[in-house]
Amino acid sequence: MGRRRRVAERRRTRPAVVGGVVAVVVGGAAVGAYTLSGGGAEAEGRTTSAAGAHKKVRTGPVTALEVQTTAGRFLTSWQQGRAAEAAASTTDSAAASALLARYAKDARLKDVTLTQGTPRGGTVPFSVKATVSYQGVSKPLAYDSALTVVRRAADGIPLVDWHAAVVHPDLKDGDTLVTGASGTPPVKALDRDGGALTTAAYPSLGSVLDGLREKFGKTAGGRAGVELRVVRGAASKKAELADKTLVELSKGTPGTVRTTLSPALQSAAEQQVAGRARASVVVLRPSTGEILAAANSGHGFDTALQGSLAPGSTMKVITASLLLDKKLAAVDKEHPCPKTFSYGGWTFHNDDDFEIKGGTFKASFARSCNTAFISQAGKLKDDDLTRQAREVFGLARDDWSIGVPSFDGAVPVQSAAQKAASLIGQGGVRMNPLNMASVAATVRAGTFHQPYLVSPDTGKRKRATASRTLSASTLSQLRELMRYTAASGTAAQAMAGLGPDYGAKTGSAEVDGQEKPNGWFTAYRGDLAAAGVVQAGGHGGDTAGPIVAALLKKGG
Repeated sequence: MGRRRRVAERRRTRPAVVGGVVAVVVGGAAVGAYTLSGGGAEAEGRTTSAAGAHKKVRTGPVTALEVQTTAGRFLTSWQQGRAAEAAASTTDSAAASALLARYAKDARLKDVTLTQGTPRGGTVPFSVKATVSYQGVSKPLAYDSALTVVRRAADGIPLVDWHAAVVHPDLKDGDTLVTGASGTPPVKALDRDGGALTTAAYPSLGSVLDGLREKFGKTAGGRAGVELRVVRGAASKKAELADKTLVELSKGTPGTVRTTLSPALQSAAEQQVAGRARASVVVLRPSTGEILAAANSGHGFDTALQGSLAPGSTMKVITASLLLDKKLAAVDKEHPCPKTFSYGGWTFHNDDDFEIKGGTFKASFARSCNTAFISQAGKLKDDDLTRQAREVFGLARDDWSIGVPSFDGAVPVQSAAQKAASLIGQGGVRMNPLNMASVAATVRAGTFHQPYLVSPDTGKRKRATASRTLSASTLSQLRELMRYTAASGTAAQAMAGLGPDYGAKTGSAEVDGQEKPNGWFTAYRGDLAAAGVVQAGGHGGDTAGPIVAALLKKGG
């Protein structure tokens, strides 16, 4: 009798539910099921012996059921306001818990509905609908996001790969969502003629308008409104990303900021880049540095002003100026252009391994002969190109103040093969269309004028200056090189009919893992200079060239 009682008692201590399945519904859509068993070890892909001594860790890609289950658990907990539980289903529970808790508290979001879409492998798209409510004012919020389920290497458990973008696609890690009186009043941005600049008229200008507000909102005379906005964290601020308004609950009073943008050229630039994927262009006035247009075919990151890409052979404008300064080349002097040239353990090639026998430096520049430049690497100091870029062309000093966030280029000191690669715009050299338009503008004007989108007088900003200018001989030869390239070299087809007061240089920059190179083109005509890039487009003369030439032809 006593033995039977002890057995019965042991049976009553077993879990009430073993292997039970609970369906989860988020926002009206069934998003999966998960198993409840012994603390979830079985559901998470582990098997444990009775003694706990042996564990088998599941490996390989996550299964469809694991994706569905993990996403469902995460989305359900998030929708129901259980931030800690949702965060426990992620790869970074601390960061996820903090951001999800602030989603309700600081962003003032309620009535959150999350609706899962159809998974694609480990990625699960979902839509978000919520209400932003602050001091008696409410407005709807709706957007799409996605999460990715991955397997944790240590124990095989499937988890949501955590990044702030899961919560909202505009968030970078470290950013938050906040609803309240905006820290910065709005601004009304004007073009050079006094017309309003809006994203409706100029889709490329979203980040520019955000940057203008960030820079001048507090000093332009406006009053802040109430809004839901992305507040940038330390990493985003270091990358010069501005806060972003998502929902405006009440309007503030905008201040006014006048820019240098030309409405005609900005409109034309928008049209030109719209015809190609991943295209960006900038137009400057060489005599002043005024930015007349800046456009991108993708309306997210501002590649035109903030991009950091290898400029390829457009860099040869700077390198040519260095070789001319050092008497290592002259326009009509014979200059080597072999099929290949080895330096620093690397063998460098020309496009299709062409060669020019007995040709001049002008012929090599116009045809964009790589080996003509690589062959001079041994005669240059490691810091020569860096100093030329900084001292003559005003680049890579991180001191431009154009009125919105921008990248001023990078030309690091390098040695051996990387030094040689830098001479042809590869290696560690990084530029964007703003930088390369400024290079062409410097050649046209004869001296560097720091580009600007808002007059330096606004906010009493200091304009960067060059520490030296090119000699009259070097400048004259450099202009002849670019003019000959526009007339008879790789830029001739794009620049046809735009002479004779013009100059150009093409470029193609190889990118690892990319089938086609980035196509570059920089040129000037009269008192206009422009540069463009078409990423993964191929040769610059065929891709970026027509974009730049069309804008130079339009004038302004």
